[in-house]
Amino acid sequence: MSEQGSLSYKSAGVDLDIYRDSMSRLPKLMQRTFSPRVQQWPGGFAGLFQLDFQPGLFARNYEEPVLVAGSDGVGTKLAVAKLMNRHDSIGIDLVAMCVNDVICCGAEPLFFLDYVAMSHDDPQRLEQIVKGISDGCLQSDCALLGGETAIMPGLYQGDDYDLAGFCVGVVEKKNLIQGQHIQVGDAVIGIGSAGFHSNGYSLVRKTVFEHAGLKVDDPTGFSTETVGECLLRPTKIYARLLRTIRARYKVKKVIHGMVHITGGGLPENVDRVLPPGTGVEIDSSAWTPGPEFGWLQKLGGIPRDEMFRVFNMGIGFVLIVSNHFAPSILAAIQNQGFSAWEIGKVVSGNQNVVIL
Repeated sequence: MSEQGSLSYKSAGVDLDIYRDSMSRLPKLMQRTFSPRVQQWPGGFAGLFQLDFQPGLFARNYEEPVLVAGSDGVGTKLAVAKLMNRHDSIGIDLVAMCVNDVICCGAEPLFFLDYVAMSHDDPQRLEQIVKGISDGCLQSDCALLGGETAIMPGLYQGDDYDLAGFCVGVVEKKNLIQGQHIQVGDAVIGIGSAGFHSNGYSLVRKTVFEHAGLKVDDPTGFSTETVGECLLRPTKIYARLLRTIRARYKVKKVIHGMVHITGGGLPENVDRVLPPGTGVEIDSSAWTPGPEFGWLQKLGGIPRDEMFRVFNMGIGFVLIVSNHFAPSILAAIQNQGFSAWEIGKVVSGNQNVVIL
């Protein structure tokens, strides 16, 4: 082969010099999330995290530690970030979708790993993405321990990219919350969401951009936000709130179930924790969903049942608690700055969730 026709990694779409620039921007975003339990391994091939660490704020001594792992992405909300050319908050969504799942069994999030796949190296965009992931980890009190950036021309085109996240937490075995103590008469407490969070965006985008013909810079009409700003609101993270609530109450005697409301809405997600012989009745008049839900429903003529099946409808997280403690738990949540309502009760049934 002639010298003129020789190939290189750069000619295949991967510029190692730009990749090195991208990687050099990330350590400071990781280090701002580190706790004393993170063990340094400069140039290492993996992240190190010490499970037990005596001194400091995050000291924990576990008798029977159970590790809890979760993985998720942010779906087609990425397409809205691309339309807005804004990538500094989508990482918060990534962390939230994983952390909010892990805490449902009573776990404390420990560390987070990310996977970013791009069509080509873009150091500035990658820095924005990882800045959001770092922000989400700070909100969750977990360490951004490492990750992977994959440059894959041919699989991704133009400015396309994808994200995946992985969270590991820990819980004392005796404090595991798996729904087994849920009983008839328990109260259902709904904690407010920040909007659509990161679910249902295929329907959101079809309704808003294709059906209604709106643009990201158009006003929503119900707030000072543009359409894009509304749709890019980051998913709320509930880790610190749940840590506060767990510290105040004897977990299994008071908190019987915890649910992250994602795809499938209240009916499908609450159903996942119910033991046999129980059901839940949810009173939809107990709270008012944010105006973005009514706006979307009107734009697309979406049936009420479909809205509740696809979206969180203003409830991002659910606690199922002993009825006796429900008022004090509700007040404790509200005192932490979260909106919350008693939205239903556990009834006799067969793992059926009814929206009244």
